[in-house]
Amino acid sequence: MHFTTDTELYRAMGSNIKHYREQSNLTQPQLAEAAQISISYLSKIEAAGCDKSISISVLNQIANVLNVEITEFFKEDFTK
Repeated sequence: MHFTTDTELYRAMGSNIKHYREQSNLTQPQLAEAAQISISYLSKIEAAGCDKSISISVLNQIANVLNVEITEFFKEDFTK
């Protein structure tokens, strides 16, 4: 994994979070509630133009809800 900018990192994480959320058949409101974050924060994280930073704690909460390893969110070329 190598990201040349923070923006690239945030976009990869957001895209991967969205993928796993959809794979789990969860809506944004359902994931946000389960992860104890706001819907607006989650939607910003998942947005294609995301440049929103995210804490490790929140990332861990989301990974736990989605039942995936936290490292899955850092994949650059995620095959969907």
